[in-house]
Amino acid sequence: MHPTDILVIGAGIAGAATAAELAAAGRRVLLLEAESQPGFHSTGRSAALWILNYGPADVRALTGASRAFFEDPPPGFAEHPLTRRRPVLFLAPDAQRGHLEQMIAEGEGLRPIGVAEVRAMVPILRADYAAAAAIEEDAFDIDVHALHQGYLRMLRAHGGRLATEARAQAIERRDGAWRVTTPAGTFAAPIVVNAAGAWGDEVAQMAGLAPLGLTPMRRTALLVDAPAGHDPAKWPLLGDADHTWYARPEARRKIMLSPADETPMPPCDVQPDELDLALAIDRAQAALDLPVSRIEHRWAGLRTFTPDRSLAIGWAGDAEGFLWMVGQGGYGIQTAPAAARLARDIVLGRAPEVARMVDPRRFTGGPQGPPDPP
Repeated sequence: MHPTDILVIGAGIAGAATAAELAAAGRRVLLLEAESQPGFHSTGRSAALWILNYGPADVRALTGASRAFFEDPPPGFAEHPLTRRRPVLFLAPDAQRGHLEQMIAEGEGLRPIGVAEVRAMVPILRADYAAAAAIEEDAFDIDVHALHQGYLRMLRAHGGRLATEARAQAIERRDGAWRVTTPAGTFAAPIVVNAAGAWGDEVAQMAGLAPLGLTPMRRTALLVDAPAGHDPAKWPLLGDADHTWYARPEARRKIMLSPADETPMPPCDVQPDELDLALAIDRAQAALDLPVSRIEHRWAGLRTFTPDRSLAIGWAGDAEGFLWMVGQGGYGIQTAPAAARLARDIVLGRAPEVARMVDPRRFTGGPQGPPDPP
């Protein structure tokens, strides 16, 4: 038996960031990871941007609150900047103009831009594709690997520990503590944080709790060459207003394409589907003069959503000392700093008002609002 103050299950970005913030707050923290390396699933397959006008209200609030951390992380957190400016263009064929106008009206820092100006920025845009467009100029790329490793480094710097190949096999609460049995040993703590991503409901049921109704969804991506004579390094990310495809410049004159698919899947080591790869190319080529002779790389990841697509961060209503940190969907990287600090504050009993927006008890019943910490 290895006692500690807090066990965090899942060492993706949500678990790593939460564990690091709790360790920095003076708690003894053990981070448990099922795989041989942290971030093997969703985090390690994410190509993230910070986009303020992306997701529901709680996501936008946490995204905005995370910006300062990305731009000015703590000393020693990373060896180089975590961000690189990357505007985002939303294109609207005629049938999507209404949706684009709604996005502009409801968005923040999102403005219309002329199609001719868009073509000057992205010269391979087909002249007959977009009837209207909008730009979010204040967006930026996030170095996911540096962010994730920074949080793991922060965890260790404050005395926290990471155990890999430690998949939860049994979870029970006994004598005021949660006991988590894994191949790496049995660990005990008064508080357990469920940051297991696509496996979040399985972890909860193992502990005897009701599931939230999480739905893992496959997202597919592929890398292709940029057209000859073009260097896309400074191009913006662009996609359609209905979010059925997007294209993002990558290193070495490559372009990442995605059909923005959301196919429900069981928790697994997800792989790309050939139809989704074909859809990504077809939809991108409808908008861009982009010959594709080969696919250099293809992959898929899981984006796990709650039933209302908002995050679930907070105490369970049906067990003491069980904190949900799940439902990040496609927003886990850009919300990580603020979401982790929110989870920390909930544990410390000082949760801000945004905690009510993401309280998991909206799915399972019971009074909402932060109770006293265990």
